[in-house]
Amino acid sequence: MRSVIRRTRAGRRWGRISEIDLWQLSLGFAALGFLTLVPLLIVVSAADTASGRGFAQWLGDGLGVSATARQEIEHLFALPGEAWRTTTAFGLAVLAVFGLSFGTVVQSGYEKIWDLPPARWWARWRHVLWLTVLIGILFLSAITPLWRESPARGVVTVLSGTLFFWWSQRLLLGGRVPWITLLPGAVATMLGMLGLRIFSRLVFPPLIASSAVTYGPFGTVLVIQTWLVGVGVVVFGGALAGRLLREELPRAAHALKPRR
Repeated sequence: MRSVIRRTRAGRRWGRISEIDLWQLSLGFAALGFLTLVPLLIVVSAADTASGRGFAQWLGDGLGVSATARQEIEHLFALPGEAWRTTTAFGLAVLAVFGLSFGTVVQSGYEKIWDLPPARWWARWRHVLWLTVLIGILFLSAITPLWRESPARGVVTVLSGTLFFWWSQRLLLGGRVPWITLLPGAVATMLGMLGLRIFSRLVFPPLIASSAVTYGPFGTVLVIQTWLVGVGVVVFGGALAGRLLREELPRAAHALKPRR
């Protein structure tokens, strides 16, 4: 029975999803994101001391949680001035080097989704460029408090996010997949991000409050880590959905054509 199911189109599609191991990729994304990307963003956002809250403020906005939950998040991180004063050039260089491994995880996930071999070692410059652009986008969103209240924020966020995920796939895959083929995945990823934000607003505020009471600051860390796992599922799941849509839409259109 299983062999019959595997030979069907749906069975082959599900087999591909199982082989990619989306959950394992997302766990790696969350682990490296918390260990390398988060410390790097804390230091970078601390360069803007005028904002007063730095990375904690951006993370609260990203989670879409209430003011009470944001206070619990802010207790985990130092104020921008303190973080900037205690950071050394060597520590920043180490964070930057280890932060590049985060780009490696994302690239490896995209390559598995598109059944591509790993890129050559000299293509590591793409990780540097991708990480620089990612940090720049997050930094700009964290240091512009007036932008958070702008009515055009939603439209610009969706467009810029779609462009970023579209460009990210093209860059990290080394141009081995055409632009037009990658567009459905970028759109699906951004739609997933919007869905994750709505889910975060509904679930995470009470979860942060209860975890803080039960486990203290460590409970808030667990919630943030859970959110990063969700981001990983959206990033890789969106790219996978884009590939499946790209393959199935032409077949569906062909099946709907009237036969003469």
